[in-house]
This record gives sequence, structure tokens and C-alpha cells, in this order.
Amino acid sequence: MTWRAALLLAVGALTLPAWPSPFAGLLVMTGAVLLLVLLDRALAAPPGALTAARQGDRAVRLGGTATVALLLHNPSGRTLRARVRDAWVPSAGARPDVPPATLVRVEPGGTVALPSRLTPLRRGDRPAVALTVRSFGPLGLGFRQRSGRPATPPWTLRVLPRFDSRRHLPEKLSRLRVIDGTQVSRGRGQGTEFDTLREYVVGDDVRSIDWRASARRADVLVRTWRPERDRRLLCVLDTGRTSAVRVGDEPRLDTAIDAALLLTALAARAGDRVDLLAADAAVRATVTGTGGPALLPRVVHALAPLQPTLVETDFDLIAGELLRRQRQRSLVVLFTALEAGALGEGLLPVLPRLAARHKVVIAATHDPVLTALTTTVPQRPADAYAAAAAWRTLAERDRVRVALARHGVTVVDAPAGRLAPTLADTYLRLKSLGHL
Repeated sequence: MTWRAALLLAVGALTLPAWPSPFAGLLVMTGAVLLLVLLDRALAAPPGALTAARQGDRAVRLGGTATVALLLHNPSGRTLRARVRDAWVPSAGARPDVPPATLVRVEPGGTVALPSRLTPLRRGDRPAVALTVRSFGPLGLGFRQRSGRPATPPWTLRVLPRFDSRRHLPEKLSRLRVIDGTQVSRGRGQGTEFDTLREYVVGDDVRSIDWRASARRADVLVRTWRPERDRRLLCVLDTGRTSAVRVGDEPRLDTAIDAALLLTALAARAGDRVDLLAADAAVRATVTGTGGPALLPRVVHALAPLQPTLVETDFDLIAGELLRRQRQRSLVVLFTALEAGALGEGLLPVLPRLAARHKVVIAATHDPVLTALTTTVPQRPADAYAAAAAWRTLAERDRVRVALARHGVTVVDAPAGRLAPTLADTYLRLKSLGHL
């Protein structure tokens, strides 16, 4: 029964004094209203006969807005007058263009499109969860509503990482081109491969002369070299408990994802092969055997649903996966936290066999709050305890950094906003030195 039926009962109650028996009048009036409600309900379009489908965006970057339309088809012979509620998970940020209180009208055999704009609040997969249709009769006195009819059309919107560090890519690519030109003119060195032959000019290194080719051409030819292509880069993301710590406005894992995307885009443009591994106590995501333009989209979609797991990371599992997957010497970039407990007991025991085969880089982000606590003059006893805890944490980080350096590991430790460009600079430096 709707508010209209309640209004009819209220109007009818005003006529009760005109009846010989008020009780009989109330009974007749109530029966008449109920009869009208039941008749109106029977004339409403059956919700179970409706069919629903969706169309629209399948993916959106975090911070953007996607549009997904609900297509409601009325195959019955009655006009549909309904209120429709299309529910998504709260973090999808769904805002329907047609408010749920609005009465939607669909003629027999017709279809109506009900778009919703979604501005997700978190990265990952955001599904539609429920569809409710309340079908009213012609008089608006009664309605039909069946839970789950029509069935909710399955639809999942994938929310991709932000990739804010994309703005640094043009500058890093410019430096990469400079490195390529420098290494070609400098001649052969570690991390280079043969490029082409050209005629000798005054000033060329005589050690670069190709005597066999010169004899065939009856001219002096020299070899030129370029940075070696198809090098291996493996990005490893630690998704254990330390990745859930919030540094600034986002979890540490999101900062690592942003840095990994910039490094992937830069390495792909450099002609290197990039693989991805995300793990904690189990492997959560992998991307292998990809290069060229298809690399970055695959990595973005693989990282989108990744979430921190509140377990200790099994570095023995990670080392085993790396040694099994990568037999050729590679650059391994491990995104983790410089915590003495996690690395001292987990990573350091397996690091020697990992560093013996690969060049290892540890990429970590630190919280600027710790540095601020050590530079602020304590005003209260609680401030003094906080400063002492910050000094102890920084000292433990220094000890971990020294222990990693003994195994030849390069450590990149930067604030959240600077991790991505600093790591890209480290990659370019290693490439220019021929250490990849």
C-alpha cells in the first residue's frame, strides 16, 4: 500500500459521521480501498518478467569517473511504472543520473537506459551488487516488488592505479636518449652490444677497427656499439603486512605500484624486458614474457586488484621464485620496507644466493614524520618518548642498509612523493655504467 491509499483512507474517515453506523462505514470504506489497492497491484507490470543488461566502461583510473548504464527491458503487455535502485559497493562511488525516488516509465516492449556515474574511492574491482525494481499500478495505490527479479546483470568496474609519476616520464626518456648516444660514441663497454659498421674518421679508437670487414671493403671500417637491448628487469612487490602501513595519504603498496609503473614504462622504452611478481606468503600476481606497447597495460591491470595482506612476507618463497623464473642475470627491484624485523629475519638469510646471480635493488619509502620527530624540540614527556622511538627506528634502518650494502645491494630510500623519480634515476645510472 502506498501513500495514495493512505490518503484515501484519511479522506474516507472524514465521511464517517454521515454513516448510520460509524463502524460499518469504516469497514466498507476500508474494504473498498483495499479492493482498489489489490486491483491496482494486479494491473502493475510484473517485475519478474523484466530483463536487465548493462553497457559502459569496464575500467577507470583511480580519481576518474566512469559511466555504466542499466538497460531495463519491459517485454510484458503492460506499461511499467517503477522506482529502480541500482546498488553498487559503497567504494564504487555510484551516483545514478535518475534518482531512485523518480518514477521510471517504460511502454510495453520498450527499453529504458538508466546511467550511473561512478567515481571510485579505492583501487581494485568494484562490482554491482543488487537491483531492486518496485512496479506500481496505474493508480499508484499498490505495487509489486520481488527480491532479485530481474536478476542483477553482472558487471565489475576495474579501478586502475593513479600513475601520478607519469609526469616524470618525458624527462627520464630524454636522459635515456642522452645515455644511448653517449655509450655509442664512447665505444664498447660492459652492457653494450654491436650496432653497425661505419667508415673510420680521425679520432676513432683504433681498437674498434674491424680488420676483416676493412679487408673486404678495401676501406677502414670501425665497429659502433649501443647499450645492450633485451636486458631483464624484474619488479617484485612485497604485499605483506608492511605494505599496509600508510605513508602520507595512501598505503605503502600504492606508492610502490606508482614507482613500479614508471620504472616499467621507462624500461620498456629502453628495449628491456620487464617481468612482475607480487607476493607475500603466496604469489599474488605475475606478468611474464611481455615487451613493447602491450607491456604497460598488462602490468597496470595485474596491479589494479592487488591489496596488502596482513601476514609476514615469505622471502624464501620470493627468492625461490626469482631463481626459478630468471636464470639469466637480471636487475631485480624489490619494493619493500626497510624494517629490521622483516628484512633481518626474512630477506638477509636468502640474499647471498639471490645477489650471486642478479643485481638487486631495494626500493623503500620512508615516513617524513620520523625525521620531523628527531628535529623537533620536545615540549612534553610524550614528545620525548616519540623522538626517542623515531631515533631508534632510523638507527635500525641504517643498520639494515649497511647489512644490505655488504651483499652489493643498492638501496633506494626516499619519501613517498620522490620514490618513483629517484628509482628511475637509479635505473638510468646503472644503465649508463653498464651494470645491468
